[in-house]
Amino acid sequence: MVKKYDRSAARKRRHARIRKKVYGTAQTPRLNVFRSNKNLTVQIIDDVAGQTLASTSTMKLGLKNNNVESAEKVGKDIAEKAKAAGITKVSFDRGGYLYHGKIEALAKAAREAGLEF
Repeated sequence: MVKKYDRSAARKRRHARIRKKVYGTAQTPRLNVFRSNKNLTVQIIDDVAGQTLASTSTMKLGLKNNNVESAEKVGKDIAEKAKAAGITKVSFDRGGYLYHGKIEALAKAAREAGLEF
């Protein structure tokens, strides 16, 4: 019998593989991305202290659509919040999602707004 491909399990495997390498410190916290069907959530996390330093989402911004344009707005917003918190450099954790579409748009917008990664 042929097993059905489980997208969720594949994403979790990719995320575990990424998390082995990407770690957030006080100098370079981790920019974590979570994408659901309806929303996009982004956090800047210091893994050493176990604290979320800044966060934003399409829900907090009041965006109705979960599309590329919304991802760009979320990317700009997280970069502004990071600047306000004194963060300029982060390590990007794409959460096991492919670097394409919304994830790519979010990363480009954050870079254009001043974040380095």
